[in-house]
Amino acid sequence: MKKDIILSGVGGQGILSIATVIGKAALADNLHLKQAEVHGMSQRGGDVQSNLRLSTDPIFSDLIPKGECDLILSLEPMEALRYLPWLSEDGWVVTNSTPLVNIPNYPPLEDILAELRSVRNLVVLDCDAAARSIGSPRGANMVLLGAAATALGDILDSRKLKDGIAGVFSRKGEAVVTANVAAFEAGQELSKK
Repeated sequence: MKKDIILSGVGGQGILSIATVIGKAALADNLHLKQAEVHGMSQRGGDVQSNLRLSTDPIFSDLIPKGECDLILSLEPMEALRYLPWLSEDGWVVTNSTPLVNIPNYPPLEDILAELRSVRNLVVLDCDAAARSIGSPRGANMVLLGAAATALGDILDSRKLKDGIAGVFSRKGEAVVTANVAAFEAGQELSKK
């Protein structure tokens, strides 16, 4: 069994934190893991993308071929659109609906969403609003991860992902772990709607 995931967004949104949580959960479950990252400008506002490959069998490449990605997780809708050529026919896109307008000619959000609606398996939700509603405005990335938990369920269940959250954030204290788990659970609930 394998799962090829592209994580995308803009610097400062927490894409690499999602990758770290998934990676920690996968390694704790004895899965094979390969990861490749692109850090746009390595600062807030630059493109950030990660190829994350999980498998029960050895993996020989860290890059996902075009047309073979099982899941695109994106904290920015235009960044989700950018990686659609990598999505497999049965793949999933789980994206935040809130744009981070960081260029002067950012296209209208409705045009971006119209393109994304061509994907068979699509979840679009306002991760930023969900995070704010539970009092954790910096938790949009964990809301997104929670929303994708169903799509990850065949290789990593929710409990393992929550353990990964605890492992990644425990050095910051119990309150931070609790806030991130709550954001994850809020994303799970939103995706059911």
